[in-house]
Amino acid sequence: MHTPSVVAILGMGVWGTALGKIVQDNHHNVYAWSHRGDMPLVSVVQDAQIIVSAVSMQGVVPTAQKLRSLNLPVDKIIVTATKGLDPETKRTPSQLWQSILPHNSVVVLSGPNLSKEIDQGLPAATVLASSNLAAAQQVQKMLASDTFRAYVNQDPLGTELGGTLKNVMAIASGVCDGMNLGTNAKAALLTRALPEMIRIGTHLGASGATFFGLSGLGDLIATCDSPLSRNYQVGYRLAQGQTLEEILADLEGTAEGVNTTKVVVKIADSAAIAVPIAQQVNKLLQGEITPQSAIKALMERNLKPEFDDLNF
Repeated sequence: MHTPSVVAILGMGVWGTALGKIVQDNHHNVYAWSHRGDMPLVSVVQDAQIIVSAVSMQGVVPTAQKLRSLNLPVDKIIVTATKGLDPETKRTPSQLWQSILPHNSVVVLSGPNLSKEIDQGLPAATVLASSNLAAAQQVQKMLASDTFRAYVNQDPLGTELGGTLKNVMAIASGVCDGMNLGTNAKAALLTRALPEMIRIGTHLGASGATFFGLSGLGDLIATCDSPLSRNYQVGYRLAQGQTLEEILADLEGTAEGVNTTKVVVKIADSAAIAVPIAQQVNKLLQGEITPQSAIKALMERNLKPEFDDLNF
């Protein structure tokens, strides 16, 4: 029998709530904090050995700065479960956390984890990645259960980028299904999405092999094939003729892929990286093209060998 840990969950949206339930079901003591709530942050984190952040991308920096102002002890482990890229610095959540709290171990949590399925107790697997393997293993013991299997690796950037970049592809996948383009088109889209993710990821310093794991290919499959995915819903509903403003106002939670798409295109443009899917998704989100013309542009690209751009 393991010794119960004290765990703080920061951010009580659908994902933070699901993670809190996993931890609580494993008989750990859970304290929750939300920037909308009344509970002071200091009282939530002061006894916690592990702090799990499930705040939105825009909440990462202010939340990390609040913890720094509390003189957070360096032995507390930060687990980041946010998927996105900072619009200004183009950094990932873990890079932001590490820059603000450089002496704390930071662990990335990412995988094919649809929160509503986890809430129902359905089986799932995830990845915990950190340059500090011992910290990742400590979090692994805290989370692992009969219905939630946790793996560890030492490529936090690749693990994080897999979960971040697939949100762009999920929007494209939703468009594909919203237009009833069929299984062949969907299979082609997802197969071409993976090397696009790898090109960006390896440029940013990740290992290409990580994208074939749970946090890359696994999350891509789950998010691009489920109406439970908020990013998928964005694409699907755009294809149905709704405006982006209408869709975002009606969503339960944040579709991080909308912001991520803009950042990915900026990175790709500055480094001359081919990201045809992200480019079309970005134009669609900006209202520059229709779903029909986005698909047409992808189908009319120059003919080329299948594997000429996978250099890893």
